[in-house]
Amino acid sequence: MFNLFKKKSKESAKLFYHTDMHCHILPGVDHGSQSVEESLEMLRAEIDMGITHIICTSHVTAETFENTPESLTAAYEVLKQAVKEEGLPVELYVSAEYRIDEYWTKEYEAGHLLPMPGKRILLENSFVQELIGIDNMMFDLQVKGYRPILAHPERYRYYYDRKDRYKALHSASVKFQVNLLSLAGYFGKSAREIALWLIDNNLCDMFGSDMHGMDHANEIQDYLGSREWRKLCDKYDLPKRIINDREFGF
Repeated sequence: MFNLFKKKSKESAKLFYHTDMHCHILPGVDHGSQSVEESLEMLRAEIDMGITHIICTSHVTAETFENTPESLTAAYEVLKQAVKEEGLPVELYVSAEYRIDEYWTKEYEAGHLLPMPGKRILLENSFVQELIGIDNMMFDLQVKGYRPILAHPERYRYYYDRKDRYKALHSASVKFQVNLLSLAGYFGKSAREIALWLIDNNLCDMFGSDMHGMDHANEIQDYLGSREWRKLCDKYDLPKRIINDREFGF
């Protein structure tokens, strides 16, 4: 993993929005933060970047992280208390990043979901191949009142030569969330190029940190201080196009 950009100054390392809707800051529930202390350090980094509202989206994945609303809420309550004791100026909310797999199917059918405000659901596709029937599943979610967001579409390589699938999903009212880490080059050249293509084609609705630890926080802070980030914001007028704050009403 690498960062293409070097930070110019800490003063410029601020986001133009205040809601991070994709991060792995809850302690001890996935391969993100492993302790309350680590979570607090990550939260301080988010605050330094201008974030005031955070939706905690820990993994819910078959076999590896079979979290439930109960397990995630328990970790959330612990972290919320620690934030209160530290006096950090940030509001926390709890949801999840749901991998579309057999565990998701079971939890979805049982109604065991922990949606974001506004019944948004953050969904992670397989990294190997597109789920058969994903279009029907997204439609069914919307019929039931949920509003799906596809996490980091720029990381699904099977779409790179099938960009029509991006357009089809997005036109079916599925919002797209691009990772700041992808724009910073953390996931490689191809993911960065597709992230830029999504922005250029008006297929990027939200940004997320997808922060799993302080290494990610540092990568993002470096990128936010770069000329490339400022040029991107100006070229596409991103403060008007990215809906993180407006979408969740914060």
